[in-house]
Amino acid sequence: MKLALLDDYQRVALQSADWGRLKGVEVSAFHEAFSSVDDAAKKLQPFDILCLLRERTAFPRALVERLPNLKFVALTGIRAGSLDSAALAERKVPVSNTRSGNSTYLTSELAWGLIINAARDMAKGERNMRSGKWHEGLAPGMGLQGKRLGVIGLGKIGARVAAIGKAFAMDVVAWSQNLTPEKAAEGGAAYLSKEDLLRTSDVISLHLVLSDRTRGLISEEEISLMKPTAILVNVSRGPLVDEKAMLDALKNGRLGHAALDVYDREPLPADHALRKMDNVTLSPHLGYVNDENLRMFYGDALENIEAFLAGKPIRVINL
Repeated sequence: MKLALLDDYQRVALQSADWGRLKGVEVSAFHEAFSSVDDAAKKLQPFDILCLLRERTAFPRALVERLPNLKFVALTGIRAGSLDSAALAERKVPVSNTRSGNSTYLTSELAWGLIINAARDMAKGERNMRSGKWHEGLAPGMGLQGKRLGVIGLGKIGARVAAIGKAFAMDVVAWSQNLTPEKAAEGGAAYLSKEDLLRTSDVISLHLVLSDRTRGLISEEEISLMKPTAILVNVSRGPLVDEKAMLDALKNGRLGHAALDVYDREPLPADHALRKMDNVTLSPHLGYVNDENLRMFYGDALENIEAFLAGKPIRVINL
C-alpha cells in the first residue's frame, strides 16, 4: 500500500502523527502544489490512499477518473467543496473526514489580524522599518472605534468576528441570504439589506461557505456600492469575490483596501497582481492553521486510515 500526504507546504505532516503505526504502508509527502490536473494525475497514480489537507488541491471528476489505484481518501476537516465525493462514491472509494478543531476561533482571530493590519497600514509600516525607512509612504490609517463593521455570513465564525467588533466599539451589522433580524440580533449584530450594508460599512468581512449560490457574490456591482475607503476582508474562500472586479477597484481608487487569506488559485502565483499592490494585506491561507489543529487533523486521519486498512472504515461521508 502507498499513502500520499498532500499539500504539506509547511512540511509538518510527517511530524504531526505517528505514521509508523501503518505497518507495510509506504508514506510519501508532497510539499509543492501540483501545476495542473495532468501533473497531479501523473504523480498520484501509484497511490492507494490519499490524505488531503482540507481543500488545498482540487479533486474534480477529471482527476478522480485518472487514479486507478485509489482505494481510500482521508480528508482533514469536515468538508471540501473542491473534492468530487460523488465521483469517488461511484467507484466505491470511501472518503472519511475529521473533527474541525478550533477553526472557528483561529479563523476569526486571523480575520481581526488582517482588519487591524489593513486599517493601520501595518504591513507597509513593517516593510518600511525593515528597509531603514520610517513614515515614508504611509497613509494616516483608520481608527475602528465608531466605524461600521459589515459581516456577511453570521455563522459561528461571523458571529465571533461580530463579537470582537463590539469589543472595538464598532457598529456591527450583518447580512446573508437566510439571515433574519431576529437571528442577527442573536449573533450580536443589526440586520441590514446587502445593499445597505455594502454602502455604509467601513469594514466588510466575508464568512460564507462557497457554493453555487455564493460564488461571485461580491461582483463588480456589489463593489461599486462600497465606500472608496472601505476595507474588504476575505478569510472564507477566494471565489466568493469576483477577483478581476476587486483588482480593478483597488487599482482605480474605488476600493480602499483588500485584506485576504484566500484566493481563486492557491498557492497564489508568484507573479500575481495582488502581490504587487500597496493597498492589499495578504496572508497565505492560514485561517485554520496552527499546531494543535494540524495534530488533530492528522491524528484523526491516521485513525481513519487504520480503520480502513482493518476493513472497518469510520467517519465515512460519501457512501
